Amino acid sequence: MARAMVLATCGVGGMAPVAAAAQVNRSSPTHEAAKPAKPRLLPIVVVTATHIPELAFDVPASITAVQIGSPTSSAPGINASEYLREVPGVLARDRQNYAQDEQISIRGFGSRATFGVVGVRLYADGIPATMPDGQGQVSNFDFGGAERIEVLRGPFSALYGNSSGGVIQIFTADGSNPPEVLGSLGGGSFGQWHADAGARGTYGGFGYNLDLAGFRTEGYREHSGAKRINGNVKLDFKVGDGGKLTVLLNTVSVPLALDPQGLTWAQYQANPRQASPSALLYNTRKSVHQWQGGALYSQKLDAHQRVQALVYYGQRGVQQFLSVPVAAQKNPLNSGGVVDLHTLYKGTDLRWIWQGELAGRPLDFAAGVAYDDENQHRTGRENFAGDTLGVVGALRRNEQDDVYDIDEYAQGTWKFAERWSLTLGARHSVVRFSSGDSYITGKNPDDSGRVAYGSTSPVAGLLFDASDAWHLYASFGKGFETPTFSEIGYRPNGENGLNFGLRPARSRNGEIGSKWSFADGGLLDIALFEAMTRDEIAVLSSLGGRTTYHNVGRARRRGAELGLRLPLGDAWKWNLAYTRLDAHFLDTFSDCNTPATCTIPAGTRIPGVPRNLLHASLRWGGDSGWHAGMSVDAASAVTANDAGTLAAPGYAVAGMDVGYVWNSAHYTIAPYARVDNLFNRDYIGSVIVDQRNGGSFEPAPGRTFWVGVNVKLRAAR
Repeated sequence: MARAMVLATCGVGGMAPVAAAAQVNRSSPTHEAAKPAKPRLLPIVVVTATHIPELAFDVPASITAVQIGSPTSSAPGINASEYLREVPGVLARDRQNYAQDEQISIRGFGSRATFGVVGVRLYADGIPATMPDGQGQVSNFDFGGAERIEVLRGPFSALYGNSSGGVIQIFTADGSNPPEVLGSLGGGSFGQWHADAGARGTYGGFGYNLDLAGFRTEGYREHSGAKRINGNVKLDFKVGDGGKLTVLLNTVSVPLALDPQGLTWAQYQANPRQASPSALLYNTRKSVHQWQGGALYSQKLDAHQRVQALVYYGQRGVQQFLSVPVAAQKNPLNSGGVVDLHTLYKGTDLRWIWQGELAGRPLDFAAGVAYDDENQHRTGRENFAGDTLGVVGALRRNEQDDVYDIDEYAQGTWKFAERWSLTLGARHSVVRFSSGDSYITGKNPDDSGRVAYGSTSPVAGLLFDASDAWHLYASFGKGFETPTFSEIGYRPNGENGLNFGLRPARSRNGEIGSKWSFADGGLLDIALFEAMTRDEIAVLSSLGGRTTYHNVGRARRRGAELGLRLPLGDAWKWNLAYTRLDAHFLDTFSDCNTPATCTIPAGTRIPGVPRNLLHASLRWGGDSGWHAGMSVDAASAVTANDAGTLAAPGYAVAGMDVGYVWNSAHYTIAPYARVDNLFNRDYIGSVIVDQRNGGSFEPAPGRTFWVGVNVKLRAAR
């Protein structure tokens, strides 16, 4: 089969591709022998599965790429959920709470997260946005300068190591020729506004992409306002013969994000826009300041070999005010209601890539080693001083928490027959945690400690080319997920110190799938999957912003995905992403977080996961003139606690947008307007699992409006 491929370096995700432009026949004895291309639009090249450039169509794994920056897009470019909702298997929810980040899970992995992202690996231009302990966040994702987001689901995610229930990567666009200046401005309901300015271009062997964005909202709910500033820089340099250096800089500042917390069902019914009483009493809020930099160097050695090296360094500071009651803080083992985290993180990834033949058939092989290091100084203070609440009080916790991982990995793809290819890989990971306690009193003992986890994760995939337009595949792999520092941060029963008794969850993942590529550029992907996990990590108790965790035995996630991108003539496009997911605990376990029971029977649903999830959109228009679109997002009911006694009802909401694009040789101007939740439905947008007080519900806004304009100015050639 003729396959399209163009190569460009893009960090840990491997050699990342851009638009398909050259035809390469990989089924012939040599890579260079080419056949005449068929007049067919091929899908975008993605490489997240194998660390070697390949078409998503040719990889035995579920991969989806979402383009960013289309002139006909009506996405404000504020949250990752705007783009991830187009990907089957992914649940991405804008919580309307910027103090807790977005909720993101893939095939049910990560659904337990009460804040941030766990169980899913995140990368920004190859630099991990997931720390070595497995905790990640997407607040530093910059969409104004981005080209695409790539999402990998299923067994091949294990090739990224710890906490790889799935992999999400955002890639900044390369410099453009001719140079461009870009800008966008938009505003909408609840005092929201977003502004973005950027520039990109090339000069000889130098390319650049600079972007700066600001966001502000008063919030749909009481006590939910937020401010955020994002900056991103990508610089490319050609070096010698076959070399390329990419320099990356990224920053995010959240000077203030108020936390309205979750509501009980009774509070939601009374007034969905209210904040919880404890949020107002203690003025719960968070501030974040982060910057990071990295450099990626890629060098071609000869016709078959190349090497690449990534190094990165970053700092992140977080201060968060929780609603821990004053009475609870009287316990000498309690660590207070204000958390201060100062984190330094760094790492490197060294890789060798070889492309040639084995027994006269094409073989691609990659091997490397990765090292990631996180040093976190954690302090806890009382959230009161005298009779004043919501302020920084006396010191109650002071420790140095460090974690690092060393991973060796290798994988290869061999096209051993005309229509068959085999991909094998493995990753060996060692993750070491240590904590040094500096807050020791007569009633608060030394809680220092250390623990190490290790795992080898093999993966295998088989691809069959039924025809040029139809591929079938099957894959299997093992993965593991350590507890994060946030999850071992508190022991059960109010005890101080880290919960080193938590064990990593280990999973076996399998999937079979079918990929169709239509002559008009359409795609249809279908996958059936199952993941069996032992030592599943689940929430034991969550109250006042403090969450404890425990291992609950075995769990199973089984389901199906359907992704469809279908052009309907020259002007119409239909996109569909559907997920059916049955996620259950397989063992009975004890959990007294629910007042009515302490026993959770086998077969209970994993909370935070809907059985059915759907996104569908129909768009009309071209790259200029009028364009319009309609969309529907629907989800079935979601349980909010392990016992399944608390649930958010299912919902279906619709949206529409309209815009116009003026195009010329030197500019593009694209104003647009959109309406979300068109029929003003009341529904729960997200849930916080296992809240002891029942405050699990985060209401979504009613009908909202947004008006914006995107501008692009191009220099003369």
